[in-house]
Amino acid sequence: MTTKKSSHSPALQKADFEALAQFRYQLRQFLRFSEDACNAQGITPLQYQLLLQTKGYPGRQWATLTELAERLQAKHHGVVALVTRCEALGLVQRKSSASDLRQVEVHLTAKGEKQVAALARIHRAELSTLPDFVAMPVLAPIRRSGKSRTAA
Repeated sequence: MTTKKSSHSPALQKADFEALAQFRYQLRQFLRFSEDACNAQGITPLQYQLLLQTKGYPGRQWATLTELAERLQAKHHGVVALVTRCEALGLVQRKSSASDLRQVEVHLTAKGEKQVAALARIHRAELSTLPDFVAMPVLAPIRRSGKSRTAA
C-alpha cells in the first residue's frame, strides 16, 4: 500500500495522533499475544502465518509458493526456506502442481492442520476481546461470537 501526500487533506489534529497511536498499541498487543501463543505451541509466529495463509487461502485448502510469498509479504526465496523448515517439522508438504509443473503447491499435513486449528481458536478468542474501535468488517463474525473488553 502506498500513500500520497495530498495538498487538499486537512492537517492532523491531536485526536488523530491519539487514535493512530491507540490503534498501533492495540495491534502490537495482539501481535505480542500471537507471538506468545505460537511460542507456547512450539512454533514461530511466521510458521503459524504460513500455516494460516495456507489453510485460509481463498477457494482451496492449499497455496502456491508465489501466493504465500504475496500473502506473507515476503521474498520468494524466504518463503521457500520457511516451507522447508515447516516441512522438516512435519507441518506441510510440497506437491508439484498437476496443472502447471512450474508451480509448487504447499499443503498442510494432519499435524499442520491440528496445529493451525489450535492456534486459530486461541487467536479468534483473543480477537473477540478487542475494543470496538477496531471495527474491521472481517472481524464482525468474530465479534458476534465473543464479547468485547469495553462491554465488560
